Amino acid sequence: MRSRYCAYVLGLDRYLTETWHPSTRPARCETDDSPPAKWLGLEIKAAGETWVEFVARYKVNGRAHRLHEVSDFVREDGRWYYLSGSFPEN
Repeated sequence: MRSRYCAYVLGLDRYLTETWHPSTRPARCETDDSPPAKWLGLEIKAAGETWVEFVARYKVNGRAHRLHEVSDFVREDGRWYYLSGSFPEN
């Protein structure tokens, strides 16, 4: 989870694609937002064996936003892959 957040911050599209499970992966993962997001931080709220609830904070054009997600992961051949995410109500 943390490595994928870092990949968003650094714009590492290839890493995001490679760590997304093939069964749910989009054709291409792109972080080239226009206008660009300035990522401010990641807070892990809770975690289980195969899921992570987090809040990521960022700004676009000086306006603050937050992404609250519960991400599901699967481990295959010793690697973790992002499977899907849902957005809980606050």
